[in-house]
Amino acid sequence: MEETILVGDDLMMGPPSPIIPPEIASHVLEGVDLCDGILKNLFLCLQINDIEPFCQDELAMYKQCAEKRDRELRKRIQDSEQKLGLSMPLNDAKERASQLETEVTSLDRRLILASGLEGIEGFRQRWSLHGHLTDTKKRLESLKQGMENRKRE
Repeated sequence: MEETILVGDDLMMGPPSPIIPPEIASHVLEGVDLCDGILKNLFLCLQINDIEPFCQDELAMYKQCAEKRDRELRKRIQDSEQKLGLSMPLNDAKERASQLETEVTSLDRRLILASGLEGIEGFRQRWSLHGHLTDTKKRLESLKQGMENRKRE
C-alpha cells in the first residue's frame, strides 16, 4: 500500500475560499468555524518541523475543516443573496444585479488574460479567478431567483 504525503499545494485542490461581501459578512460568518485554531496549529507544526511530511495530521485536519467551512459559507452567501432579492427595494435589487453582472464580465476578462500566464503563478491566478467567477455567478443567480420569487408573490 502506497502512502500519500500531503503538501501545501494539496490545499488548492478544490475551489478557493469564497470572498464574502462586506455588507453580509457578519450574518454569513456567524457561528461558522473559521478553522483558525487548526490553521494556527498547522503553522506552529511547520515552524517547528520546517517541512510538510512531519505535519500530515495538521494538514489533513485543516483541509477537511476548510472544505466544510467553504461549503457552508457558499450556501450562506447564496441564501443571503436570495433573501436580499426578496426583501430589498426592487430598484436596489436591480442595481445590485447590475453590479454583479459587471463583476462577472470583469472576472471573465481577467481570466482570459490570465490564461496567457505560465507556470505556478499562472495556475494560482487562474485557480483564484475561476473560483471567484463561479461564486459571483452563483451569487447573481441567487439574487435573481429572489427577485423572481418576489414577482410571483
